[in-house]
Amino acid sequence: MATSPPSSTAAGEPAARHVPERIHRRRWAILYTLMLSLLIVVLDNSILNVAMKTIATPIPAGLGATQSELEWAINSYTLVFAGLLFTSGLLGDRLGRKKVLLFGLAVFGAGSVLAAVSASPAQLIAFRAVMGLGGAFVMPATLAILMNVFEREEQPRAIGIWAGGVGLAIAIGPIAGGLLLDRFWWGSVFLINVPIVLLALAAMLILVPDSKDPSPGRMDPGGVLLSVVGLVLLVYGIIKSGQLADFADPQVAGAIAGGLVVLAGFVVHQKRSDHPSIDIGYFRKPAFSAAIAAIALAFFALMGVTFFIVFYVQSVRGYSPLEAGLLILPLAVAQMIFAPRARLAVDRYGARAVCTFSMVMVAATMVGLLLLDTETPIWVMEVLFFLEGAAMAHITPPVTVAIMQSLPLEKAGSGSALNNVFRQVGGTLGVAVLGSLLSTTYRDGIQDALERVPGVPAAARHAAGESIEATLGLADRMGPAGRPLVAAADGAFLHAIHVTAIGSAAVSLIGAVVVLAFLPGKMGPTPRSAEPREERRAGVER
Repeated sequence: MATSPPSSTAAGEPAARHVPERIHRRRWAILYTLMLSLLIVVLDNSILNVAMKTIATPIPAGLGATQSELEWAINSYTLVFAGLLFTSGLLGDRLGRKKVLLFGLAVFGAGSVLAAVSASPAQLIAFRAVMGLGGAFVMPATLAILMNVFEREEQPRAIGIWAGGVGLAIAIGPIAGGLLLDRFWWGSVFLINVPIVLLALAAMLILVPDSKDPSPGRMDPGGVLLSVVGLVLLVYGIIKSGQLADFADPQVAGAIAGGLVVLAGFVVHQKRSDHPSIDIGYFRKPAFSAAIAAIALAFFALMGVTFFIVFYVQSVRGYSPLEAGLLILPLAVAQMIFAPRARLAVDRYGARAVCTFSMVMVAATMVGLLLLDTETPIWVMEVLFFLEGAAMAHITPPVTVAIMQSLPLEKAGSGSALNNVFRQVGGTLGVAVLGSLLSTTYRDGIQDALERVPGVPAAARHAAGESIEATLGLADRMGPAGRPLVAAADGAFLHAIHVTAIGSAAVSLIGAVVVLAFLPGKMGPTPRSAEPREERRAGVER
């Protein structure tokens, strides 16, 4: 006898929803409320990049921050954010995702106010860390709540819209930052977060239901501690390697090795524990592991390239920070357009085919960057950005769906945290590795030109070779005699971009191979909890 399909009952009626009816009716309003929370976290990082030059100017126009202090204003956020992502996901599953999200928004808003009124670079670094704490509790909770207010068949569409929200934030961040800095003081780029936070908090309290694991079991404090220490050490080492452009430096190697050892200890602890924070067995599932690898490799390539393109646009082509932000719009717009529609391609061709083709397209756009020189029509870069954004829009939603639907709904917080951890680590590693490759290649390329400059001490020559900005600074001090050095700097930097783009393309192709080999073409059924369905419904408050 034929059995009934899992989506319907024996009588042919649709299966009962796991989401209560009154929550199901307002699911789209809930989604857009969650996107508002996501917006400020992503927007803040993109908006800060525009303000860096202003913050570096002396008081009162800025804070007089050094290059190192500016880097740590960004990195202190990244370090805390990445280190606490997994912990926040666990707490959301245990205490309630809405509660965790409200806490994160409140902390993020408070940190934004404090950052806006910082009186020194040290204060700004500290308050950015506070913002990172808040952001770590926002990101995983938004996706976890989404999974618990949408039925399985609508989750791909909802995740696509959620991913498109990231594109929206990337698009408006630099533009908003430029407009604010044209009219107000540098702290306005942080203060703008406050009204958005207040609006999100009000909407959250009214619309969003709470959800949690109805049977979370005992806490795993040892596992939580190991995850935090391991991630902080690993991310610190990666960040430091990007600053020093040297993975062999003892600080870098020690931190990365220590982080990997601690994380290995975390894995062993999880395998042996009778109440683990995360079931390591999930990584044996091809859909889960391939999706995790794909998200990390995709963001490795994307973030690394975005990092050096900013210098190409501003230092080589001479565009202002606001103009540079506008030039990145095609990448963000493509994500906004295609991410909500990625499910249509997946439904027709399967996740494996869509993600493999898209990873190859990302690699192709990286190779296309070889066309860039000092005279390339800017529309060439714009077309490449649009194609890259369209490709990323067909990677992020399907792999996120694969990750989230590989886990039981009651573990949505942990799944979301893992998704964000690997995306964050992949992106940070991309900036560090590709940034180091760019820096090393540039230094090798500019060395001969610097040695030909008369009357420059060895220390100053070494400092001028660290970046194109440093070389251009020396050329500017030389006046008309520095023009040949400018041309040499442009040529060396373009060569460095081309080498780095090839490296990024190679990483994207590795991602394509991983996806082709291990990502299933069609997603399997949602994992069933050991709890009866009515008990699972209790995990979502009415």
